[in-house]
Amino acid sequence: MFSPSMDSARDAGGVAGAVLIPMRFVWPYGGRSVYLSGSFTRWSELLQMSPVEGCPTVFQVIHSLAPGYHQYKFYVDGEWRHDEHQPCLSGEYGIVNTVLLATDPNFVPVLTPEIVSGSNMDVDNEAFRRMVRLTDGTLSNVLPQISDADVQTSRQRISSFLSTCTAYELLPESGKVVTLDVDLPVKQAFHILHEQGIPMAPLWDICKGQFVGVLSALDFILILRELGNHGSNLTEEELETHTISAWKEGKWTAFTQGFIRAGPYDNLKEIALKILQNGISTVPIIHSSSEDGSFPQLLHLASLSGILKCICRYFRNCTSSLAILQLPICAIPVGTWVPKIGESNCQPLAMLRPNASLTSALNLLVQAQVSSIPIVDDSDSLLDIYCRSDITALAKDRTYTHINLNEMTVHQALQLGQDFYSSFEPRSQRCQMCLRTDSLHKVMERLSHPGVRRLVIVEAGSKRVEGIISVSDIFKFFLG
Repeated sequence: MFSPSMDSARDAGGVAGAVLIPMRFVWPYGGRSVYLSGSFTRWSELLQMSPVEGCPTVFQVIHSLAPGYHQYKFYVDGEWRHDEHQPCLSGEYGIVNTVLLATDPNFVPVLTPEIVSGSNMDVDNEAFRRMVRLTDGTLSNVLPQISDADVQTSRQRISSFLSTCTAYELLPESGKVVTLDVDLPVKQAFHILHEQGIPMAPLWDICKGQFVGVLSALDFILILRELGNHGSNLTEEELETHTISAWKEGKWTAFTQGFIRAGPYDNLKEIALKILQNGISTVPIIHSSSEDGSFPQLLHLASLSGILKCICRYFRNCTSSLAILQLPICAIPVGTWVPKIGESNCQPLAMLRPNASLTSALNLLVQAQVSSIPIVDDSDSLLDIYCRSDITALAKDRTYTHINLNEMTVHQALQLGQDFYSSFEPRSQRCQMCLRTDSLHKVMERLSHPGVRRLVIVEAGSKRVEGIISVSDIFKFFLG
C-alpha cells in the first residue's frame, strides 16, 4: 500500500523512549467533518479535529509527536486535502504536508517546501483515498451557518466599497492597450489578436474620431461558422478585403446597439453592472478633456477580474468581519453545478468529450452563451478546458483556411494551440481547479490572480467535474 518514501516517513515517527512533543495541527479552511492522519499514526488512524470556539471554519487537534520527520494530511468531508500554505511535497499518493521536529522541544526548524508544479489543487491517487473508510455514523454536521441578515450585511459592505472606488483604482502604473482600425481587413485583425496574445481589442473609427466598438474572439467564432456554412456568401478570399466595420454592421446587430464604455470617474459598482447587464467581458475606460468628447484617450480595459482584485486587497485582512466569505462555495448559490439525481437545474453545465468536433464546441459556446467548456473523459473527469479565446490560435499560419471544423476534434484544436498557450498563458493558469468545500474567500483570491478567469469544481482524487465558477458568477451573487 505504501511507497518506500511513505514507509520511511512512517518509520521516522520517532525513537523508542524519546520525549514526545505536543504539536498543534490546524485546518483553517472549513468543512463539515475534519480529521488528521499521518506517518505518526502509520496512516491507519484518523484523529478527529474540533472547531475552534468562535471560529467554526477553523479546526484543530493537539497530538504528541516524537522528534523526527513526519508527513500528514487532512481528511475533510470524505476528501484527502493538504494545506498549501504549509511545507509540502508531492509523492505517489498526492501532495502531503511535512514537519520536522528536532530533539530539542524548544527548537523547530523550518522546512523549505518543495514547489509543486501544475495545478494549485491537490488531486490524490485513488488508492490513497481508499486507505481509510468512514462509517456513516462517524460524520458530524459542522457546516458553518450564518443568518440571512449576515449575508445581506456582507453584500451591502461589498456593494458600498465598490460604490466608493473609481476606475482610477484599476489603472496600472504601465501597460499597453491594442486598438484596431475599423477599416482593417478582418483577416489581418485576427492575426494581430493572435500575435499579441489578446482575446479582444477596441475599435477606432478615424472618420468619426471615436471608439465605436470591440472586436472579440466571439466574432472570429461567428466568422468561422459563416465560412463553414455552405450557404455562406462570405468566402476566405473575401476576408482579405472584408473590413471589420463591414462584418460588424452586416453580421452582428450588437454593433449598432451602442458602444459600452466608462469614464475614469465612474465607480466600480457601475462598471461591474455594465459588464454583467450587457454580457461583455471588458469595458474600455475612456477619457476626454473636451466637453464634446473629442480626442478621446483609451486608458484601460476594465474587467471583473481587476475589480475582484480590488475587493480582495481591501478585505484581505478583515475577512472575519464578512461572514459570507467563510462559507464553502457548496453552501452558496453561486456558479453552475452538475445537478444531483432528481434535482433540476435551469442552467445545465455544458461539457464535451475530447473527440467532439470543433463545430460542436463552437456551437455550444455561442448557443449556451458561455465562455468556456470543460473537456472530460467518459467518467466526467476533467482533462482540459476549451475557451472562446482558444479560437484565435487558428489564425496561426492561416490554419482556419485549410481545416474542416466538422472533422477537427476539440483535442486536435487544443494541441494546435499549445505553442500559443505557452507564449502568453501558462497551461496551469488555463485549467485551474477548486473543491466544493473551499471557502468563498479562497475562491475569490484564486480568481483575482492574473489570467485566472474561472475555476472548475472537481471531486478530489477522481477529478470528476462537479461544477464551474467564474468571476462573473461572484459578482452576480454580490450585486444581484
